[in-house]
Amino acid sequence: MDNRTEVRQFLATRRAKITPDQAGVPLYGQRRRVPGLRREEVAQLAGMSTDYYTRLEKGNLRSASDGVLDAIARALQLDDAERAHLYDLARAARAGTARAPRRRDRPQQVRPTVQHLLDAMTAAAAFVRNGRLDILAVNPLGLAFYSPLYAAAAPPVNLARYCFLDPSAHDFYPDWEEAADTTVAILRTEAGRDPYNRALTDLVGELATRSDAFRTRWAAHDVRLHHTGTKRFRHPVVGDLTVGFNATELAADIGLTLTVYTAEPGSESAEKLALLASWAAGSIPARPESSAERA
Repeated sequence: MDNRTEVRQFLATRRAKITPDQAGVPLYGQRRRVPGLRREEVAQLAGMSTDYYTRLEKGNLRSASDGVLDAIARALQLDDAERAHLYDLARAARAGTARAPRRRDRPQQVRPTVQHLLDAMTAAAAFVRNGRLDILAVNPLGLAFYSPLYAAAAPPVNLARYCFLDPSAHDFYPDWEEAADTTVAILRTEAGRDPYNRALTDLVGELATRSDAFRTRWAAHDVRLHHTGTKRFRHPVVGDLTVGFNATELAADIGLTLTVYTAEPGSESAEKLALLASWAAGSIPARPESSAERA
């Protein structure tokens, strides 16, 4: 993933999303070809020359200071995820990653104590994933919860590949469009943090080649922070479930995220999670080995 291209396309798509009215730019009866802002308008809002902003938007963030990045973020009304992504792109530019060779990362390891933590969560579905959306470790209820994914692929199960390449995903995710948007936004965010991760680049290439839905979303350059919220699932054993999720980056394990699904106590979904746990106890084979256990 070329840094200059990523910068250019990200800033251009953000500029196209904000209208002059939203930005408080007077039109004075001007006829416009596109609804978004022009480069000179972004430059004026950010307090810099049009030539300088144009150079930045063309992908040259190497010399941009944090103050310049903040000014651009304010002008384009970036949200927290977009602002963080802009800083990630600038950090990559300063590090010279545009000239760096693609690297093959060593397999990420999940520490045994993290697996013990997962296994101690008996009333919640929990798993650890990496930025590429591989599930690297899972507890028994999580394995039952994601049984459609494990039935379709050998570990490590990949959430993005399932979402876009497995037809059953449209049943498993009742809100598939939202799930697809979120999946791509997470991958795009990770690509900004680690643009020359070969495994991530290969996954993006595979999905872009095989899925029009993925390719369209990837081109939008949308990013998202995905820490907490509510999701709906349609499980083949217990039916519709609504669960809350909390995702926490593991401070001692760079690049790994712990995600936990819980249901409102006393709710129908809580009863279904309990039923799923009982079903798992008698029907689900032993969970796949985590990366720590395979080491």
